[in-house]
Amino acid sequence: MSALNIKQGSTSHSAYELRDPNGDIIEQHTLAVLVDNESGVLARVIGLFSGRGYNIDSLTVAEIDHEGHRSRITIVTRGTPPVIEQIKAQLGRIVPVHEVHDLTVEGPSVQRELALFKVTGKGDARIEALRLAEIFRANVVDSTLSSFVFEMTGTPEKIDAFADLMRPLGLMEIARTGVAALSRGA
Repeated sequence: MSALNIKQGSTSHSAYELRDPNGDIIEQHTLAVLVDNESGVLARVIGLFSGRGYNIDSLTVAEIDHEGHRSRITIVTRGTPPVIEQIKAQLGRIVPVHEVHDLTVEGPSVQRELALFKVTGKGDARIEALRLAEIFRANVVDSTLSSFVFEMTGTPEKIDAFADLMRPLGLMEIARTGVAALSRGA
């Protein structure tokens, strides 16, 4: 992330905040949407975002109830508070949507992402990549004489930090799953 960080919930992580042209603060929110697992549902959810010019920073979806044919879509998006409220209301009106939860405002949540990093290099760069991977608890899942593929699970910020450190060491490619999130507690 650059010097302009997103205000997350009610806690700012930077002296700078992104604002829209009207001066409203742009916040990042994580939404959990429980839907019927049927064809076309994901397209309808994505269509809601694209049709209204909303951006999706991260999107994950998987079936969570095989017998009930339900899936959970986790969406990370950003906007002013009125825009976020509008997104939640419009999602709730889509017929196969059963629940919409804003994990950002409903209390503490756990967010994790899986990422794979391909790093090429030789000599000292290779040794430094392995040292940093150990510090970040990244696993080597593939190795050749000229490259490594590291696997890491963590917060999006941890994934970003590891990528930033690997770039000068020969980072060639990244694959990220997107955020999976659950609220904490009972």
